[in-house]
Amino acid sequence: MTNHTVVTEFILLGIPQTEGLETALFFLFSSLYSCTLLGNVLILTAILSSSRLHTPMYFFLGNLSIFDLGFSSTTVPKMLSYLSGHSQVISFHGCVIQLFFYHFLGCTEAFLYTVMAYDRFVAICYPLRYMVIMNHRVCFVLATGTWMSGCVHAIILTSLTFKLPYCGSNQVGYYFCDIPAVLPLACEDTSVAQRVGFTNVGLVSVACFFLILVSYFRIAISILKIHSTEGRQRAFSTCSAHLTAILCVYGPIVIIYLQPNPSPLLGAVIQIVNNLITPMLNPLIYSLRNKDVKSALSHVFLKRNLALERK
Repeated sequence: MTNHTVVTEFILLGIPQTEGLETALFFLFSSLYSCTLLGNVLILTAILSSSRLHTPMYFFLGNLSIFDLGFSSTTVPKMLSYLSGHSQVISFHGCVIQLFFYHFLGCTEAFLYTVMAYDRFVAICYPLRYMVIMNHRVCFVLATGTWMSGCVHAIILTSLTFKLPYCGSNQVGYYFCDIPAVLPLACEDTSVAQRVGFTNVGLVSVACFFLILVSYFRIAISILKIHSTEGRQRAFSTCSAHLTAILCVYGPIVIIYLQPNPSPLLGAVIQIVNNLITPMLNPLIYSLRNKDVKSALSHVFLKRNLALERK
């Protein structure tokens, strides 16, 4: 028997191959994170304040904004902390919480994009029955289902990862606690956790992407049947934003998994794109260009200005 010290904290080694760039990365990522928070808070404010935006599409966009706020906040604050010179140590329980919320929100994202594709499918293929099919109860069930499914997925992966004993090295060779970075530090065989984790994540991603493709295949057929050019453009405009966001999410993932031996730096860049860049772009892609959203925000700021003038 060999004596081992039980790990009570981990040391995050940071983004690979970026030594000496901490200050520049801190200002870059803090700017992107601020834009992410501001954009998604504005979207939520517009949706909550305007009754015109209380529709199924904006209901799911509101859920997406909540997701973007949570997903970026799971990893970015700690990363900014050690980039600014603070400790790179994260407690064992802090690592558990970070990994859980990362996979909880990551899985929720995949389900949420699938539900949003279904919403666009109903809106374009069955426009006259749209509000009947996508009623308040259905929207609530779909939204609740996405968050609950993500939670179950995260519980499985987190329990598999941290039921193993950690009693050796505590240096995580990454900038946050993720399964591929944490599992190699376990003192026992990790093959079961690796297989289940890879299968779980792979099945969720592939199944959701397949359902999204099916939805948009049906949407494309319906758009081609529209005779008027104006009608086609209107239908296409409602889907282009969603397709752009899907490409921003799945594109980098496909690129990294198509490479047989992806470099650690490339993996970190892909993660940063998903964790920080995509949540920042979603408000711009979806809503801030939208006339209804702009009108709602203008109304909010006008009311605030009038209230301040009265004081």
